[in-house]
Amino acid sequence: MRIRDLVGIAELGLTLLAGEEHLDRDFTGVQVTDLPDPGRYLSGGELVLSGLMWRNGPEDSERFVGRLVEAGVAALGAGSAWFGAVPEDLVRACRARGLPLLTVPVEVSFRTVAEMVTPRHTELRDALGRHRRIVAAVAEGAGLPELFALMDTELAMAGAVISATGTVIAGTLDRADAVRLAHEYLTAPRLPHAVRDPSGSFTIFGVGREHRAAGWALVCGGDLLGEADLGFELAACVALERTRMEEGRRVERRLAEQLIALARSAGSDPAELNAGLRTCGIGPAEPYSVVNVTVARPGTAGRPDPATLGGQVLEELLRPRVVAAAGEDGAVALVPLSGTAGELAETLRADARALTAGLPGLRVSIGVSAALTGPSAIRGGAEEAGHARRLAEARGGAVVTSDEIYTHALLLATVPDDVRRSFAARMLDPLFDYDRRHQSDLVRTLDTFLDCVGSWNTCAERLHVHVNTVRYRIRRVEELTGRDLSTMTDRVDLFLALRGS
Repeated sequence: MRIRDLVGIAELGLTLLAGEEHLDRDFTGVQVTDLPDPGRYLSGGELVLSGLMWRNGPEDSERFVGRLVEAGVAALGAGSAWFGAVPEDLVRACRARGLPLLTVPVEVSFRTVAEMVTPRHTELRDALGRHRRIVAAVAEGAGLPELFALMDTELAMAGAVISATGTVIAGTLDRADAVRLAHEYLTAPRLPHAVRDPSGSFTIFGVGREHRAAGWALVCGGDLLGEADLGFELAACVALERTRMEEGRRVERRLAEQLIALARSAGSDPAELNAGLRTCGIGPAEPYSVVNVTVARPGTAGRPDPATLGGQVLEELLRPRVVAAAGEDGAVALVPLSGTAGELAETLRADARALTAGLPGLRVSIGVSAALTGPSAIRGGAEEAGHARRLAEARGGAVVTSDEIYTHALLLATVPDDVRRSFAARMLDPLFDYDRRHQSDLVRTLDTFLDCVGSWNTCAERLHVHVNTVRYRIRRVEELTGRDLSTMTDRVDLFLALRGS
């Protein structure tokens, strides 16, 4: 540590009385002594602290300073309690010998000075200074790449920002590590969270106050739980940069909302739609899909709003390609396609699985339209995606494509739950009651029979029973339900009841 740095520690209140020309001299440690001749106890390079109890007269100052200079000490710190002030003869002796002389205030103990300049304290002070330089750089507009470059050079610390599904947003981190640490982030009971395994140790800090499913995590190399304040400050720097990015996205979201509203309105202007499509980064001949999403956690009373959270999650899953417009019917986004709509759906399925694996009970419902081109297809694509998302919700959370909605499942998904349950109960309750009372298998037999398109032999083979057993059971089903399974109408009714139960 340099004499200049020591004088600069405001808490100590040291005053330089001599040796201004040697402020950049380093000292290696602290030695406290009041011996008249401490030379034999000094190895050179020390800061000597003395209460001046060795001084009986002016001539003692010259002798004491001479011994210090011969021993090669770096500076002398003199307490003023014994004489009320540092004697002028000591000041003259230090000036004559070129020895920096500092006065230590009465209220500051030598122990405090020693603790402030120990290697550990110096290291922490230097780290604090480097940390402050990082915070100042971010406050002045440095982005995430600059932040991590500063972390590397100033703190010798590796770091990265990852999404909840393991996308590396900034910094350097192996993909496998990013996915693993993202799961740790989602499942951690509290943050910060330390991860220690054979591949290394990391500390995970949350960034901002977003729901974890849409959140970012700051991953720092090493175990920082003992220095969590440093991690919290770095996470705050990342949150500041995310806030800046969000400011720009607000404008894009408003444009997306306007485009969706325009596409759904009657008599919309094709030129306006074309212009809106281009604001989403999609050319007139480029393929895209409309995606509709809600994300909810049962029992949270709609907080946060499923459409709002769905939009945030979707933007993170597909970043930086899309912005999502959150509305009353889910969050909607137009997603440029680099492959097929099916491939997009598979990507979303994998990411949704990662989220629900880390946050059990989270219900991610996503509908994906077919591949579309041109502005005129937006309206139909939005309807397809909305129907698919509602079917996904009916399944308790899933990713559903437009190919799946043009079936009976779409009709069931659009029927109110109470109506669907009432229909199923009216049709099937007699069978469930009979099975409970007689330990029989009528419901399973009916389901298998319909799945076998009414084939007696195929149904018997699947159930591993004699064909006559199947005939007997189906006859009992017809008696209990009042339906004729030789007719298509009654078969359809019972099939829908089974699927809607």
